[in-house]
Amino acid sequence: MQSSTNIWHMLRGLRKASSNWLGKVVMGAVVGFLVISFAIWGVGDIFRGFGRSTVATVGSTEITVEQFRLIYNERLQQLGAQVGRSIPADQARALQLDRQILGQVIADAALDERARRLGLGITDAEVARTIREIPAFRGPSGQFEADYFQQRIRSAGYTEARFVAEQRRLLVRQHLTQSVADVTVVPKTFVEALNRYQNERRAVEYLALDRSHAGEIPPPTPEQIASYFESRKAVFRAPEYRRIVLVRLTSGDVAKWITVTDEDAKRVYDAQSARYMTPGRRQVQQITFSSAEEAQAAKARIDSGTSFEDIARERGLSEKDIDLGLVSRTALSGPLGSAAVAEAAFSLPEGGVSAPLQARLGTALIRVVKIEPERIRAFEEVAGEIKQEIARERARTELNEKHDKIEDERAGGQTLAEAAQKVGLTPEVMESVDRSGRDPSGAPIPGLPAEADVLSAAFKTDVGVEADPLRLPDNGYIWFEVTGITPSKERTLDEVKDQVEARWREDQIAERLKVKAAELVEKLKAGAALPEVAGAENIKVETASELRRGIAGGGLSTAAVNAAFAAAKGAIGTAEGQTGEERVIFRVTDIKVPPLDAAGPEGKRIEDALRGAVAQDLLAQYVGQVERDLGTSINADALRRVTGGESSGGESF
Repeated sequence: MQSSTNIWHMLRGLRKASSNWLGKVVMGAVVGFLVISFAIWGVGDIFRGFGRSTVATVGSTEITVEQFRLIYNERLQQLGAQVGRSIPADQARALQLDRQILGQVIADAALDERARRLGLGITDAEVARTIREIPAFRGPSGQFEADYFQQRIRSAGYTEARFVAEQRRLLVRQHLTQSVADVTVVPKTFVEALNRYQNERRAVEYLALDRSHAGEIPPPTPEQIASYFESRKAVFRAPEYRRIVLVRLTSGDVAKWITVTDEDAKRVYDAQSARYMTPGRRQVQQITFSSAEEAQAAKARIDSGTSFEDIARERGLSEKDIDLGLVSRTALSGPLGSAAVAEAAFSLPEGGVSAPLQARLGTALIRVVKIEPERIRAFEEVAGEIKQEIARERARTELNEKHDKIEDERAGGQTLAEAAQKVGLTPEVMESVDRSGRDPSGAPIPGLPAEADVLSAAFKTDVGVEADPLRLPDNGYIWFEVTGITPSKERTLDEVKDQVEARWREDQIAERLKVKAAELVEKLKAGAALPEVAGAENIKVETASELRRGIAGGGLSTAAVNAAFAAAKGAIGTAEGQTGEERVIFRVTDIKVPPLDAAGPEGKRIEDALRGAVAQDLLAQYVGQVERDLGTSINADALRRVTGGESSGGESF
């Protein structure tokens, strides 16, 4: 019985893991689930002050302030791009992103140091093969393209050397942790339990009591209202309101001031014509041999009439195995290829076979199957693209210039509204707004920026404080200035009497319905039929089928569905309805658990989910133990300085 209970306690967490598996677990181990910082924040005496230039140490590895600042800012930018708005420093700390990102960095460092101590490494060829297989680096032909590779890594802020080094470290970590997280057997009991938890369906018959079944609620006496108000004063307290001036500067605002002519675009095209050249490409086949003598013998046979493909087949290779794809010279000669192969490939005629040459993995012969000459795209083809680039650059310049002008005006003593007007921007004023974005009447304030959390920032500053502007995803800015504060205060009963009476009445109705439902449940448990009870109350019996755990449906609230899943077949229960003025009484009429075909898609999905969950747990424990073995220290003061928090001399959080 205890084993069964433990299994069910696992299921809620396992449900979220149903789309994961070892590839995601291992490759994402140090950038995904480790954000929980399972071990780092539990190590005793971990926070202490040490070198101001060091955020953390893991064994003999130091994570410097500058290293962590670079990583931290990159991760926040990536998260901001995903959610569609920038993440302010105070919000990042409130979400504990500083701890989470440092947790990732420390886990990386711990695995890297353990790998070094074990003497683990990986060949250049394996790194090259892995990078070539990344889908983002494939061109229109479906093959790895060096141009795509360079473009993508540059846009992500990487140099080629840094990206290759990062992939090398990631692969070494993968090999180090793969044996730990390689879960091959999942208990059948777990699979069956998760199948039941996720796929079980239930049917119920029910009746719903509404406010009409609560009976007549007499008006409250003055004493009742006064007592109710006194015990709930905080509920009726007036929130703090602020008067906030906003100034927005977006790329759309400056776009209307930007005009790019054909002449502007043509000048850029002429000056940067090399950008619009599509380099020549060649489809290349390659066979690698274990020795130069073996390669020379194969070349002699090809010269005598044996086909290149026949030589490959004799060595157990298919045409797919020897095809390097349609590639440019850069792709063949870069760090992922071989200069000798590139030189030969772009010297041979179509159909030509090279002499033996030194390739990445040994002596090779190559054959040129197809030649595509280089091509320069005409100005007419790229004019639109160039104009967009010029417009973006001018918009960026204009944004920065207006930003600087506003800041200069504010530094000179101008209010935000005055500074904005001097650069042609119109300030917006929210006369009175609370933290939730509502005015004193309770109505939502229209036009609140969705792309930046202005209210959170504005309620952390004070009147007249020149707060830094918030960055927008389009590189724009939002300035805000608090010009007035109406403090939160307790309201008198006279001010909120109508609200108090309405709230009191709602509570009375809910309590009466709860009592009424309990009485009817007792009748049903004593043997009365649900239609009989419903008829006596003049209520129609409803039915709901195919209910799923945790999901409202069939006219039932989520709370009622969950109550039905907590009951046995035939059991009677009661729960809150879809509103606070409704109570549901139900009987579970059917429970269906679809049979599980372990070899089918659903069976495999569930098994993979469980395997991934167990693998995550094992890997978390392993990395935590590595960190403890190596010794991990964190400089809380340096962390706060990097992430914009208050310096505290290294005190524990």
